[in-house]
Amino acid sequence: MRLVFARDVCRILLCCLFLLLLAACRDEQSAAPKSPPLPAKKIIIGLIPELDIFVQKKRYEPIALYLSQKTGTVIELKILSRYGNILTNFQSEGLDGAFFGSFTGALAIKKLGVEPLARPEYEGGVSTYYGMVFARKDRGIKTAQDMKGKVFVFVDRATTAGWLLPLYFFRTQGILDYRSWFRETYFSGTHEDAIYDVLHGKADLGAAKDLVFYRLAKENPRITEELEILATSPNVPANTLAVRHDLDPALKSAITRSLLSMDQNAEGRHALAQFGASRFIATVAQDYTPVLEYAEHIGLDLATYDYVND
Repeated sequence: MRLVFARDVCRILLCCLFLLLLAACRDEQSAAPKSPPLPAKKIIIGLIPELDIFVQKKRYEPIALYLSQKTGTVIELKILSRYGNILTNFQSEGLDGAFFGSFTGALAIKKLGVEPLARPEYEGGVSTYYGMVFARKDRGIKTAQDMKGKVFVFVDRATTAGWLLPLYFFRTQGILDYRSWFRETYFSGTHEDAIYDVLHGKADLGAAKDLVFYRLAKENPRITEELEILATSPNVPANTLAVRHDLDPALKSAITRSLLSMDQNAEGRHALAQFGASRFIATVAQDYTPVLEYAEHIGLDLATYDYVND
């Protein structure tokens, strides 16, 4: 009887010891440091320098943050120093996409095969813009002869409003060689600078996009009071987010869905308000047809066009 009792006690003690060892192992496992989380996926989106770089970044940061939260992918913005750099930077700096202007968008579709996704729609349902040629009213410029010997400011050789439009306008005025017609021509680098250069008398005439012109005019009424519009271009797509064609299809769809539904939730509407738009709308390559036709009228083949500013 005593022998049986002793055996039972031994079994109980062994079971208790086993349970204690098992618990200790579990404690060790739970106390072991966890593997660090994998870093979040990141893509880089380029921005063209249509405004002061600090203003430009401030406008687009809410959109980037919203997309990062909705897609689970970090959206990093990179502001480029010049319009045409967007094309070379796709390869040299690993850009995954960009908010292209109409001309750079058409170039990138032709040369890089990028895929446009969406563009902003502004107050009044406006999702396009047009180029403007303007002059100081006090210069009395109306005809080609009035322009002779004056100073003209372009924006950049990779813009519709700041390059294609003025070239077309010169032809309608019978100016076939603008370099010899004007006393001086130069590139400002941004639409904002082109507008202010004419306003402040650095140049007599210039060209820029209407969205920037009227946005600045709200803050500075002198722009509409002292500048006169001489010509406008056809409507072309507003700055559109386009991505490389081989971007992960699931991420591409997530970005598109997030942009197109921004106006349907409070977070999205807040980001849109900071950006200055009411919503985003779908955009396709065919929307750039006016740019292609405009370029053709002045003899530019975008598939072979080399971006070089003087």
